[in-house]
Amino acid sequence: MAAIEAGQQARAGLGGEPADAVAVFCSGGHLAAPEALLEGVHESLAPPVLVGCGAAGVLGDGREVERGTAVAVWAAALDGGSATGFHAELVEADDGGAVTGLPDLDGAAATILLPDPYTFPTAGLLERLPAAAPGVPVVGGLASARTPEDEGALFLGEEVREEGAVGLRLDGVEVLPCVSQGATPVGPELTITAADGHVISGLAGRPALERLRDAIEALSLDEQHKVAGGLLLGIVIDEGKPEYEQGDFLVRGLIGADPEAGTIAVGTEVEPGMVVRLHARDAASADRDLREALGLRRRALGDRRPAGALVFTCNGRGQHMFGEPDHDVGALADELGGAPAAGFFAAGEIGPVGGDPFLHGFTATVAVFAP
Repeated sequence: MAAIEAGQQARAGLGGEPADAVAVFCSGGHLAAPEALLEGVHESLAPPVLVGCGAAGVLGDGREVERGTAVAVWAAALDGGSATGFHAELVEADDGGAVTGLPDLDGAAATILLPDPYTFPTAGLLERLPAAAPGVPVVGGLASARTPEDEGALFLGEEVREEGAVGLRLDGVEVLPCVSQGATPVGPELTITAADGHVISGLAGRPALERLRDAIEALSLDEQHKVAGGLLLGIVIDEGKPEYEQGDFLVRGLIGADPEAGTIAVGTEVEPGMVVRLHARDAASADRDLREALGLRRRALGDRRPAGALVFTCNGRGQHMFGEPDHDVGALADELGGAPAAGFFAAGEIGPVGGDPFLHGFTATVAVFAP
C-alpha cells in the first residue's frame, strides 16, 4: 500500500505524462518483502524501466526519514530522452574476476549507478570508466541496507537482485552532476615532491609530516579545532586550472603517519606534482558547500528551475551531522527552486571530481536534470 501511494503521488507530479524511468529506495520493514513493494510501484506507474535499492533511510517530498520504514519513489518523463536499465555483476575468471552485464556507456548523457557494497568492485570499476566512457557523468550511491536474511536488495524492473550493481544509462537528456564533499579547504596549497602509492614523503621539498605540522600550526584556532575532529587532505584532480576552488579537490582522510620517516599516508594513490590542501569538515562548511555547489548548477541552467534531481547523501550526514532534520532536502528545495528530488542515505556516494568518477564518503552527490 505504501508503494502504491508513493507511486500515485509521483504519477500525479508528472501531469499526465507517462513515466519513462522510475527509481525506488526503501528502508525498514519494506525490505522483508521488496517484491511486493515493486509490485505496488508497477501497479501505480507501469514504468518501462525501474531501478533502486535498499537503504538505511530515504528522502523525498521535502522529508528525510533516517530510520524506520519508508519508501521513496521518483519518476521521470524524459521528453524524448531514454533510459536503459542494467544489472552488472562480478564473475570469477582466471585473472581474478571480471564485470559482466555493464552496457557500453560511451556517449551516454549520464549514468546512475547503485552497487551492493559487499559484492561489487565499485572503486575498481570507477577507475576504468574514464577510459571506456570519457566525459560521461556517473552519479549514484552504495546500497546501505539488506534484507532480514542479510541478502542484497537491488531492484531492476520487478526483480530483486542480491549481488552486483543496478543502474541506468541515460540518453537524450541533460544531467548536471553535483558533488558536495562537505569540507572546506584551509591552510596553504602544497605540492607533493615525493610519493609512492598512498604514501607521501615530501611536501614542498620538505618531509611531508614536518610540513603538514607547520601548516596546522599556522591555522587559526577555529580552523585547528575543526581539523582536530578528523584530518582531511584535498587532492587536486584537474590540474589545468590557474587556481583551484573547493570543488576541484578530491577529499580523502589521512590514514597514518610515520614520525621516524616523516611520511603520511592518504586514502588514495598520489604522485609527485599533485597539489594538496588541508580540509576541515563541520556542519557549517557542509551546509555552505552543498548550497554553493547546487547554486552553480542552477546558474548553469540560466536560473531556471531544474526538472528534478536524484540525491545520494551519506548515512553519516542527516541529524547526526547537522543537528536538525531534513537538512539536505531543505537545501535542495532552496537552491533548486523546489524541484522534485528523491534519493537515499548511502553507504558511499558516487560522483565526478575533475571530470572523473570517484567513490566518496560524508558527501552528497546529486544528478540535476535540466528542464
